[in-house]
Amino acid sequence: MFGLYSKIITKEKRISMLRLIIQMIFVTALLFPLSSSAAESFRVPVLLYHRFGATVADGMTTTTPVFEAQMKYLHDNGYKVIPLRQLVDHYRGKASAPGPKSVVIVEDDAHKSVYSDMLPIIQKYRYPVTIFVYPSAISNAKYAMTWDQLRELTKTGLFDIQSHTYWHPNFKKERKKLSPDALDLLVKTQLNKSKARLETELGTKVDMLAWPFGIYDDYLINRANQTGYRATFTIERRHATSTDSVKKLPRYLLVNADSGKAFVQLLEGNAVKRNDAY
Repeated sequence: MFGLYSKIITKEKRISMLRLIIQMIFVTALLFPLSSSAAESFRVPVLLYHRFGATVADGMTTTTPVFEAQMKYLHDNGYKVIPLRQLVDHYRGKASAPGPKSVVIVEDDAHKSVYSDMLPIIQKYRYPVTIFVYPSAISNAKYAMTWDQLRELTKTGLFDIQSHTYWHPNFKKERKKLSPDALDLLVKTQLNKSKARLETELGTKVDMLAWPFGIYDDYLINRANQTGYRATFTIERRHATSTDSVKKLPRYLLVNADSGKAFVQLLEGNAVKRNDAY
């Protein structure tokens, strides 16, 4: 009889102890919640291209065969190319964290080789791409695409067209030349005019901005935010991570030397160090 009573007491103690442990875990979770970076840690390379062609015409050219080999490597090695907007939406709390081996592809300047060389390869692999455009060049400069070509890209459903200011100014140089008021007028014009022109011509939403020459500071970021840009991008040569600010997300500026083993190292986060000021 005493033995049975003892077993009952022991069982009740175990149950009580288990309840206490569960309560402690619950209280700890409330007092010390996992940060979003700990709960949803990720590292995503944003691959930035400029121009394509059969040969290296300048420092910003990636030859078309190298670009195609890079896209094939992504396809054959289990990488998932996600839209830039999906990454941005995560930072804004509107989407889940990017999965393992996620990659983003972007292009700056809307060079005509995007239409002639990049487009067929992108259509082959069905990869999403974001193009950052400065509208003053479109249907105007010989090196740039036309508005009709940009509309054609948009209709594929693979290309998202976003802002690169209106005429690609160097804000660092302009700050040295202009008064504070004149600089402020220039910045507001560049940000507003680009956004308005792109939205009018293409009928799409423009709320992302790539800083010309990768130049930015708190003042410029505040102006971009006031203009309606929800995300802005630099050319810092590293992966975007869960701890980054959506207002200054890094991108790898790719050149033709980022091919073969160098491309693999870049994807793994071990890119060759380089000064990407341009």
